Amino acid sequence: MIQNILPLLAPTPITTAVTGVVTGEIPIGAWASENPAFYLAIKADFTYGSGGTNVTAYVQTSLDEGVTWADIASFQFTTASASRVSALTTFVALAAAVVTTDGALTANTILNGLLGDRLRVKLTTTGTYAGGTSLKITAMPR
Repeated sequence: MIQNILPLLAPTPITTAVTGVVTGEIPIGAWASENPAFYLAIKADFTYGSGGTNVTAYVQTSLDEGVTWADIASFQFTTASASRVSALTTFVALAAAVVTTDGALTANTILNGLLGDRLRVKLTTTGTYAGGTSLKITAMPR
């Protein structure tokens, strides 16, 4: 069975500082509804050029058709090229009454057990990057 790769954030040049820039929504409801033990692997590829301070990307999901968003994974990079991978599932019990965040999940952590019907990325950067600095985020649902 061939898996689908979802482009959550196409290769994006990072230059000036931005706060809370969001990508378009990507529906995942079909994958989640067809698989009671839904799994989502996420890969973030950061290519460093020069300058800058830090880049933080929050992968988010929505439980109310995009009205509100909750962070489910965060990836933070500074001044070195790196690739990072996180994975989330729906078959892990989420602690009762978890308070979700929107663009504030602790760097390089996940909130496992929470997956709605769509995904997006929220991006915040500090400092001025140059020299071809970019970020790409993909996901693979199963």
